[in-house]
Amino acid sequence: MTYSRVCTRAAGLLGLAALVTVAGLPALEPAEAGPSYDGLWSVVIMTKTGQCDPAYRYPVRISNGNLGNAGSAPINISGKVAKNGAVVVTVSAGDKSATGKGRLDGASGAGSWSGNGNGACSGVWEAERRG
Repeated sequence: MTYSRVCTRAAGLLGLAALVTVAGLPALEPAEAGPSYDGLWSVVIMTKTGQCDPAYRYPVRISNGNLGNAGSAPINISGKVAKNGAVVVTVSAGDKSATGKGRLDGASGAGSWSGNGNGACSGVWEAERRG
């Protein structure tokens, strides 16, 4: 075998070994993972300042830590929840959008939000797990 073939074969084996090692890592992850917040949540958004409606309630689905709209309202919900429960979310509909942050803890959560659009608004939100 030539030197270049030996190096190519060794590089291929190292690559295969790396893939096998990485493939085995997800099996270790559940033991180290924090609580799962995946499931259906009911979120109420309350306005404290600005000319927005006093309150909204939306169903939110969390899947693999990603937030999404679980209802039929024509809104976009995107964001993430970390293993420690920290939440960052953006909600938008038309030319209006709002960003929120807060924390989930077990079957409930709370935080604050601020928005733009027709008059800046801000307030608080509360969530409870529904499934």
